[in-house]
Amino acid sequence: MIHQLYRRFFFAMICCLSVAAQAQTLPTPKEHFGFSIGDDYQLATYTQTEAYFKKLAAQSDRVKLVDIGATEEGRRQCMLIVSSPANLKNLARYQEISQRMARAENLTDEQAHALANEGKAVVWIDGGLHATETVGTHQLIETAWQLLSRNDPETLRILDQVVILLTHANPDGQELVTNWYMREQQPTKRSLENLPRLYQKYVGHDNNRDFFIMNMKESQNLGHQLFIEWLPQIMYNHHQRGPAGSVLAGPPYRDPFNYVFDPLMITGIDALGAAMYNRLNVENKPGYTRLGGSSFSTWYNGGLRTTTEFHNMIGLLTEIIGGPTPEEVPLVPQRLIPNGATPNPVAPQKWNFRQSIDYSLSLNYAVLDYAARHHDELLFNIYRMGKNSIEHGNRDYWTPYPKRIDAINQAYRNDQKKAAPAESGNTNSDPFGWSNRGGIPAKYYDSVLKDPTLRDPRGYILSAAQPDFPTAVSFINALIKTGLVVHKATADFTVAGKSYPAGSYVVKTNQAFRPHVLDMFEPQDHPNDFQYPGGPPIRPYDSAGWTLAYQMGVQFDRLLEDFDGPFARVPYGELQKPTGGLKAGSSVAGYTLSPRANYSFTVVNDLLKAGVDVYRLSGGRTGKSVVEPGTFFVPASAKARTALEKSAADSGLEVMGVAQRPSGVAGKVKPQRIALWDTYGGSMASGWVRWLAEQYHFPAQVIYAQDIDAGNLHKKYDVIVFVTRAIPATGSQESEANRTPASREPKAEELPTEYRPWLGRITASKSIPQLKQFMEDGGSVVTIGSSTNLAYHLGLPVKNALVEMTASGQSRPLPGEKYYVPGSILRVSMDSTQQATWGMPSQGDVYFDASPVFKIAPDAIANGSVKPLAWFSSAHPLRSGWAWGQSYLQDGVTAFMAPVGSGKLYAFGPEITFRAQAHGTFKLLFNQLYATAVTP
Repeated sequence: MIHQLYRRFFFAMICCLSVAAQAQTLPTPKEHFGFSIGDDYQLATYTQTEAYFKKLAAQSDRVKLVDIGATEEGRRQCMLIVSSPANLKNLARYQEISQRMARAENLTDEQAHALANEGKAVVWIDGGLHATETVGTHQLIETAWQLLSRNDPETLRILDQVVILLTHANPDGQELVTNWYMREQQPTKRSLENLPRLYQKYVGHDNNRDFFIMNMKESQNLGHQLFIEWLPQIMYNHHQRGPAGSVLAGPPYRDPFNYVFDPLMITGIDALGAAMYNRLNVENKPGYTRLGGSSFSTWYNGGLRTTTEFHNMIGLLTEIIGGPTPEEVPLVPQRLIPNGATPNPVAPQKWNFRQSIDYSLSLNYAVLDYAARHHDELLFNIYRMGKNSIEHGNRDYWTPYPKRIDAINQAYRNDQKKAAPAESGNTNSDPFGWSNRGGIPAKYYDSVLKDPTLRDPRGYILSAAQPDFPTAVSFINALIKTGLVVHKATADFTVAGKSYPAGSYVVKTNQAFRPHVLDMFEPQDHPNDFQYPGGPPIRPYDSAGWTLAYQMGVQFDRLLEDFDGPFARVPYGELQKPTGGLKAGSSVAGYTLSPRANYSFTVVNDLLKAGVDVYRLSGGRTGKSVVEPGTFFVPASAKARTALEKSAADSGLEVMGVAQRPSGVAGKVKPQRIALWDTYGGSMASGWVRWLAEQYHFPAQVIYAQDIDAGNLHKKYDVIVFVTRAIPATGSQESEANRTPASREPKAEELPTEYRPWLGRITASKSIPQLKQFMEDGGSVVTIGSSTNLAYHLGLPVKNALVEMTASGQSRPLPGEKYYVPGSILRVSMDSTQQATWGMPSQGDVYFDASPVFKIAPDAIANGSVKPLAWFSSAHPLRSGWAWGQSYLQDGVTAFMAPVGSGKLYAFGPEITFRAQAHGTFKLLFNQLYATAVTP
């Protein structure tokens, strides 16, 4: 026995000496960067950070450096896998266990318990997604150093029981922001203000709204690790900044949480939140707020943290104060009283960067310590959530949405009204023969909530025969990138009496990530959320409704009964491509492309670039076939065939050969000189459109206010696109997006020469006259969202439809107590015979975010001075989200075209290019980017 104890002691001493020697060889952050992480006025670039991570990986046996892909600017995005040396040698096994537990397939509870005991908890900690939130990137560096150099019992226990994924979320942004901040030689003059462009190419802050579609390369890199490779049980997303008067906001979060979540998701967040703020309290670090102490909720999908929650991963978000320039914790009196939201308030004080790093390190260790102590529980719980999802998808199940609860109450009230006459002279105050004691009869639960027609679907079928199948495949790929199980039909089949062709896709709900499946297909039902009864609404954290299938205009069938067919399962992560291409023999008169398919525009742009003639047909009948308005026709030629074969194959678009040239009116498509407005600092909405133009091969040039104010626009451009928040309201000299406090207003002489042409705003005095002249000269202007204000500047016969008259006879916008529509999806009617709406359905879904709605004078419509393109034909247009007072929308016009001189103004109130998610309305922009010379 003594001999065994001696051997154990000797072995432990050798291990301690080994790790101590390793710590001595690892470079400290100060040795590498020249300063300690958290020193005031000091930031590290990504180039320096990547080099440091490589040094650590080369010298430590606790870490593996993984290249997870290229960024939009071409840098390599890295992830550090940190664990004990023994765990890293067995990493493939722990990764396999994590995957199996999350997917919960073909496992019994007994097997799951065994795997949970064998496995290691997998915890994701990221930093830097929003690059100006500099605590995130720097706590990542410090956390890596601490985990690799410390040898205290807690750290060693964490390394033994946890696989830690330290992931850099935005390399390009860190490089830009740090170089901008550090350009000043004098430290006290350094500032993060007035960054010249977006800190992630195209999208900036919206990089955290991209994770259910993953358009950006960085999103794809992160998503692949999260949803395909690792499927961690916990993911921790670091952000800034905390509410004024607090140090940080963290879990648990305020209501509403999304109703598709498993209860274990919410209670799991509660448990981790308790571990986090308990540790801060133990370490005498006050200022943590939670629940109603902040605006953050678990309602929205699409964020790096929130999308994981729809995959049964405990998603954590903290928003902390601090930065390289010291600041003050301000005095906010109401924050000083301890309450359930802020149990340990912080006093007003000076705040240094290192304090934020220390808080972040404590929070990371709290999460990791919890994972180490509960690793088997975390693994089993993610399995249990997945198993619950599979079971719910295999049987009849009803998600308790607010509208269903409202239906119960309404049914009860209706029955009470019916029973009232029979109660005359009856002293019995309980006509139903029961005592509700604050409730209502249980029969309403079964008759209303459990209505068989309202149960959740067993699955969805996306037919390969739908008009824009390549876009449907893009939707399927968004699901695949987020780790969902998808099947593809290997032969024709029939379900519920409807036939489907081979190549159709099937998504069933009996899978572990059922919450995400439902969220992508089903409407969100946001509750009516007001500060108090009759008071103003509480704005959702982001969108209230976002159903991706609706946004993308995807056609699908919703099946309430289980079904089967010749379905082959798509391997996890294997992206799909539609089997399009050229469908034509050797002898044809030409080729047609559907106006309903978005990728038709890509192919047409490729043809125009190759010098091939393309026409658009006004519609009608040619021979035995009906030609849709807006159909593209390409006369046959060797050049056309060569170009079509390549472009159609690349895009997956089906291009049909026709035996005879279509008759009727056609317009020759002319490429346009397209200009896209942007501003100093960058517009995210403009960035998304720039990305779209590149994806669909539209040549667009970015222009700024100074370019517009210089005039002679029609000599340089044919069409100018203004995204939301570019054109100011009448009576205002600047756009809302560009308003900047005087202290932050950049002066030309303070900026590098290359950025000075980007300064300026669209103004009524200088810019609007130039835009009016541009249109009078024959140019077209496309306005989206609030930039439809241009119609008011031009004096067009349109008015705001969402107003009311006050007692004094004055017109004012409807107050929020009466009308409120945050980001949601609404149904509109469209005149698809108009050239501006070619390829659109007669009714379609639009993304609407407090968007403009117009009233047009009847005589203006009659004389053609304004042509409505889309309008609300219903008093209940809500499809997904929240629309309070939606009846005010009925008969309101939400898109129109108006001639201005020889040119045109197109006004689209909804966000028709929203975050490059709204594929269903892209054509409302694309149609305006061509000119057609009409010929018989």
